[in-house]
Amino acid sequence: MTTTSHPSYLAPKRRRGSGLTTWADRHIKWLFTAPAIVFVALLIIFPIAYTVFLSFTDSASSVTRPFKFVGFENYATWLTDFERFWPAVSRTAYFTITALVIELVLGLAIALLLRKTFRGQSIVRVFILLPLVATPVAVGMMWLLIFEPSIGFANVLMKSLGLPAQLWLSGTDSALNTIVFIDVWQWTPMVILILLAGLSTLPEEPDEAARVDGANAWQRFRHITLPLLMPTLGAAAILRSIDAMKTFDIIYATKGRTGGSNNEAETLNMLAYNESFGNSQYGSAAALLMLFLMFIIIILTALTILRSKGHRA
Repeated sequence: MTTTSHPSYLAPKRRRGSGLTTWADRHIKWLFTAPAIVFVALLIIFPIAYTVFLSFTDSASSVTRPFKFVGFENYATWLTDFERFWPAVSRTAYFTITALVIELVLGLAIALLLRKTFRGQSIVRVFILLPLVATPVAVGMMWLLIFEPSIGFANVLMKSLGLPAQLWLSGTDSALNTIVFIDVWQWTPMVILILLAGLSTLPEEPDEAARVDGANAWQRFRHITLPLLMPTLGAAAILRSIDAMKTFDIIYATKGRTGGSNNEAETLNMLAYNESFGNSQYGSAAALLMLFLMFIIIILTALTILRSKGHRA
């Protein structure tokens, strides 16, 4: 038995770098996305790292001014400040919780109504979502004119109904509640949009079975629709709570950088802005922002845990 031999120049040649090519083929998705991942990571990590660095210094007046490290002195100063810091914390918590609860309740009620088919449904949806189109600063300026105590439409309407005029945004006791109303007006449509998307994915069989068994509308909502919608409600609550906690533009447009003459609407965001750009105390403002970030992380973690427990239940 003879074997046929091929000339060496006819034998298949192994490509140089085939190992590198094979590795690149296996990791092609990471090679293409790596630049974007690195860029976004640097975009997030660097500002946070620099803010942490500044929070341990007495940087003030100018970023080129020599500064020294003061350790946790800035943090201790804020945590023992019961005149500005803790009132700002309570206002931030009040604003966030009040706006969130009202927006979830109104959003769920309106989403349930819009879920049903009726004439002119698409037009109604467009009008309800219009507040999302406007920028928060424009919304703040619009409501500032409406709530103007002397010539604003709100007090004109109150007087026409025989009710006493109100100070609205100008009042020390009413300013924060008025800003809550403005936030609810603008951002409830976002909650409606999220909940409508959640309602559209719910299965119809459980509701139909309960209807056959004689359950009324409230019983079907309480025992079927609401439990099935809880994951979507949790997602909406997390998104809106984060947005509400860091609200800045509406407050700035209606009350200025100090949150009013008596700081009646000064939240943590406003306090940090005023400390940094008003007083040029960058180290102190950085420490305040880090404390604010810690609060957001704690609240976000708590909401996530509650959402997961509700989902398992």
